Amino acid sequence: MATVPVPYQVVECSAESADTATIAVEPVAAPLPAFAPGQFAMVYAFGVGDVPLSVCGIDGHRLTHTVRSVGATSGALRSLRPGTRVGVRGPFGTAWDLSSASGRDLVVVAGGIGLAPLRPLVHGALAAPERYGRVNVLIGARTPGDLLYTEELPRWRADTRTLVTVDRPDATWTGDVGVVTALLDRAAFDPSSSVAFVCGPEVMIRATARELVHRGVDPDRIRVSLERTMHCGTGHCGHCQLGPLLLCRDGPVVTWTHAQPLLSVREL
Repeated sequence: MATVPVPYQVVECSAESADTATIAVEPVAAPLPAFAPGQFAMVYAFGVGDVPLSVCGIDGHRLTHTVRSVGATSGALRSLRPGTRVGVRGPFGTAWDLSSASGRDLVVVAGGIGLAPLRPLVHGALAAPERYGRVNVLIGARTPGDLLYTEELPRWRADTRTLVTVDRPDATWTGDVGVVTALLDRAAFDPSSSVAFVCGPEVMIRATARELVHRGVDPDRIRVSLERTMHCGTGHCGHCQLGPLLLCRDGPVVTWTHAQPLLSVREL
């Protein structure tokens, strides 16, 4: 794990929506240690600052990140072009541990940009379909224009049960409308032998996890990725504390057994 930024160069960038882009970076010299799906990097826009970004693609030493512009640093990263250099630290945090789902049905539930850290997990399931039971990918977005990785969805639909819903449809939208939890009614999985992976806004995580438990999924087999403000990535500054957890070190991926009591405490 690198604690100082290592130089990487942007090699590809593509717009996902008006405020979101996916960038691929490769090391200029020695690469960082290998990342696992669910982990994140601290990505530094030189002269601006750094932010935590989930890894949404892993191809050898090439890392891919999807970044939404919400502030100065994310806005700078969102606007990068090929040839630009950035600093990258990591890998940080816990991973999804797809291997623990071997032989079981998979339920992948994503809300908004929460699909980004789940994308390499979906890729892993698609690469070895014989290892898993039925694979469900349930995606919710605010509007059709906010959907990520739209070019990949046809392949996902061909090889998994991929369902998509939006909160606010436009005139061209012909798909489902509503919250992502409503898609669970049409997912194909055995609750007694399933593993769920959930990422998105906190209210969506709580609603999805509670519904999965209600349907009979063991809380220990529900993995959620939590978000808090992260500054150091090494567990020293304390900005990402959630109860006894420092999410940059002990998360972001934890079981619902661990997360549920912590997310039930109202923040002051």
